[in-house]
Amino acid sequence: MSFSSVEIFIGVVSIIIGIYYYLTANFNFWKSRGVPGPKPIPIFGNIYDLISIKYSIGCYLKNIYDNNYWRNEKFVGIFTTSEPVLIIKDLDLIKTVLIKDFNFFSDRGAEFNESVEPINNHLFNLESKRWRPLRAKLTPVFTSGKLREMFYLLNECADQLDEYLNKFNGKIVDMREISARFTTDVIGVCAFGLQANSLVDDDCMFRKMGKRIFSFEFKAMMRHRLRSFAPFLYNYIGKYFADNVLDDFFVNLTVDTMNYRRDNNINRHDFIDLLKSLKEEPSKIDDIELTDTMLAAQLFIFFIAGFETSSSTMSNCLLELGMNHQLRDKLRREIKNELDNADGKITYEGIKNMKYLDKIIKETLRKYPPLTTLMRKSTAPYTLPGTNVTIPTGTKILIPIYAIQRDPTYFPNPNEFDPERFNDEAVKSRHPMSFLSFGDGPRNCIGARFGSMQTKVGIVKILEKYTVDICDKTDKDFKINPRGALLTPQNGIYLKITKTPIV
Repeated sequence: MSFSSVEIFIGVVSIIIGIYYYLTANFNFWKSRGVPGPKPIPIFGNIYDLISIKYSIGCYLKNIYDNNYWRNEKFVGIFTTSEPVLIIKDLDLIKTVLIKDFNFFSDRGAEFNESVEPINNHLFNLESKRWRPLRAKLTPVFTSGKLREMFYLLNECADQLDEYLNKFNGKIVDMREISARFTTDVIGVCAFGLQANSLVDDDCMFRKMGKRIFSFEFKAMMRHRLRSFAPFLYNYIGKYFADNVLDDFFVNLTVDTMNYRRDNNINRHDFIDLLKSLKEEPSKIDDIELTDTMLAAQLFIFFIAGFETSSSTMSNCLLELGMNHQLRDKLRREIKNELDNADGKITYEGIKNMKYLDKIIKETLRKYPPLTTLMRKSTAPYTLPGTNVTIPTGTKILIPIYAIQRDPTYFPNPNEFDPERFNDEAVKSRHPMSFLSFGDGPRNCIGARFGSMQTKVGIVKILEKYTVDICDKTDKDFKINPRGALLTPQNGIYLKITKTPIV
């Protein structure tokens, strides 16, 4: 049977029209609901700049947030390929989503495939059914009481950091790498009960795995892009981009550590002990199947959140202090006063008493939030308060943290580093949703206290004996790497450190 050229032409055109219709059939979703937003294009929707790696997610959302077309709108509708996603700008509505009507948005909406990336089956990603009981069981590890008990471990790591810095006096250093090594050692001992030794061992496996997680190599980038923007395709071909080395490292480490503690009757009352007790008494956690991989996933997210976000905050803070000597010297005076009151020792109470340090850390997180975006997914049909807009079950919500915290409406001269934005009076005068670096509501950051404390200890230990300053290699403009899943500087953070003990 043969076809004429006309029939072939008609067939091809029909297929093209069919594909076009399939790719654009949902593009009326926001318009039909009266929601403003940019016009999507086939295949890419509104995220071509993300897929082509022109912008990071935080910068992309800031561009939409700042666009004059939607400057006064409460929300904007976009499409990630063909999926409708709502960007919320209004702080009252954000508070409703995160807190008041949390039950409608208890899912984070993260895309992951347990068979492809088993250790992504962790607390941050889990749907609400499994998240709720697991969060309740893990919360006791992150109380202020537990943090006080672990504080001596942070101090031990800080002492190792002090020794490590001795060889860099008067030199230019990669502050991101130094901070990452310190926080890796902290997480190693506090989560796994193991000495990571990344400050003294360049071949430390913990540090190698940390770099692997946030790699910018092609395979890692494809895995992230597929998971985020093409989940349907990711389910089919994601296995070709899986990182089995990473999975095996954390699963084997978790299993071996728990077995060793059980066989030798070792109890440290830390994170891994809690996981071990949950596995031995599964009735404690409802009907969740606590496999070795599931337990390893919880340690994996603690490792990621514990070392990367804290090390980023440390290095970003020191960058700002290197550019603002008046602030740096004022903080050093506060540090000296507290050390003098504690016989030269860094104490839990001393860190808590450093109010100016706390303001500096919060201003660092305001200007450089490691996680630039919050995502939620509706678990039932929901009508946005004060509007006629109803979104169906499964609609994703994006909250642009980076854009909000750089909005001059809430933070005048947002590019200026000003710790006094976080004095008591200023905080009370602002909307509580204007600062979301730790999230808010029931799904806020479970390790916020721990992360803040290890960041402060690291900064105090460095500034106790050293001054930091910018140099010719410092990127003072902090150009953002568009490939980073978190807020990452394109050109690193290079500073000169000089041994100048506080007098």
